[in-house]
Amino acid sequence: MSAVIGFLFLPLTGFLRFYIFTNVETSNALLALAALAQETRLAVHRLLIEHAPDGLPAGEIAERLEIPAPSLSFHLKELWRAGLVEPRQDGRFVWYRADLSAMNALIAYLTENCCRAGSACDPSCVPARASKRIAVAMPVAKRRRSA
Repeated sequence: MSAVIGFLFLPLTGFLRFYIFTNVETSNALLALAALAQETRLAVHRLLIEHAPDGLPAGEIAERLEIPAPSLSFHLKELWRAGLVEPRQDGRFVWYRADLSAMNALIAYLTENCCRAGSACDPSCVPARASKRIAVAMPVAKRRRSA
């Protein structure tokens, strides 16, 4: 493996290769977590996870979550930029689906060091289906006041 630095073509040392790989992985995780740290985007992503692998058209997402189309467009763009959703054109409609491999990669990244310092891994460390449902508030559409 090698890298282009400026105009120099240099082979990557093991340390440099690890450093670049780790930083890219960390920055991808940060992008995804930042995208999901917003209430509307989290609700959109959870809805798309429910409808995986096919996804939903943008209009139906807006309708189900009662989000104005321009706001939804912004939030979908942010989720796409973070690599969490994939758009697909189908005639006049744009369908969005959750990228399940990206979601699983994020979960793997967050749990990869689990029990690394201990001699045995606790079974509760392995990501599993939640036995208890977590209530997530759905965003309320904000209406503009007319002047």
